Amino acid sequence: MPVENRREPRISAAGKVRIEIEDPLREQVIGRLLDLSRNGFRAVHGHASFQNGQVVRFEHAGAVGTARVIWNRITDDRVETGFLVLA
Repeated sequence: MPVENRREPRISAAGKVRIEIEDPLREQVIGRLLDLSRNGFRAVHGHASFQNGQVVRFEHAGAVGTARVIWNRITDDRVETGFLVLA
């Protein structure tokens, strides 16, 4: 079994998340929430170009703000990204 590195409990979530990228080009990505924590969230979407450390704006039913891309998991048919909420 993999070692659990999470510092905060996760809560399953559902619903749409809108992610706005401003650098290098302005773009909007629509995804679906998978889970939330006090300081972050995980989403599935179709945008395979997120870079670790990239700062984005986001909006979902529970919050609006800025977040940093922490990790990406790309498989054949989907992309999952973990975000750390900054503000």
